[in-house]
Amino acid sequence: MLIDSFANLDVSTDNAGMGQYRILLVDDDKAIVKVVRSYLEQAGFEVHAAYNGEDALHALRIERPDLLVLDLMLPDRDGWDITRIIRADPTMGAIPIIMLTARVDDTDKILGLELGADDYITKPFNAREIVARVRALLRRVHLGQSPHPQIVRLGALVLDTDQRSLTVDGKPVELTRTEFTLLQLLMSSPGHTFTRDELLEKCMGFAYEGMGRTLDTHISNLRKKIGKDPSDLAYIQTVYGVGYRLARADA
Repeated sequence: MLIDSFANLDVSTDNAGMGQYRILLVDDDKAIVKVVRSYLEQAGFEVHAAYNGEDALHALRIERPDLLVLDLMLPDRDGWDITRIIRADPTMGAIPIIMLTARVDDTDKILGLELGADDYITKPFNAREIVARVRALLRRVHLGQSPHPQIVRLGALVLDTDQRSLTVDGKPVELTRTEFTLLQLLMSSPGHTFTRDELLEKCMGFAYEGMGRTLDTHISNLRKKIGKDPSDLAYIQTVYGVGYRLARADA
């Protein structure tokens, strides 16, 4: 079974303040689409569906969804290819992506995150998890839209929270949405150790067992982009058994 059984599930949690968001659900398994669509609609979302990559790309351009739930394995284009196309297109590059995968190899998950997926869910999954992840990701996007431009500097890093851009030594560096949120939080308090649960709740929307490896992947990707050497000012330090912190400017 690719969807866990669930009964007497109330998914009608209020989405007050978030409005009605449009979700594009892409999976070639129509049974999965039917069930997940039902639960997302019960939660107050408007849901559109596609069953292959080409139809998904067409729907993205026509429907302009607020979030994409994307199966990795599709009959024509895989989820990686679709993610590459989305992130390279300025008209839809900011769409949040949750990737669904039946593959358990961490390499596959890491590749998806590196290409720009914001989150991933491994099959089999519980529909409650998808609803929760969708809400959490949309909440992050919603709260991250600050009306006031702000520039945060730390050593060679310059983070523009209005434009959601980063430069390192004056060179632009592309970050995924989750990487940006993580770095913004770490740069807000250099030297402060954030626990893993704090980072998950503030940057992923919520924390639960099993999300730790996703966090570690995002941190690893950030290190590659902003500084892998412990001598670098912006090096992300691991505090074993606790969490992560950004090196202090005076360290």
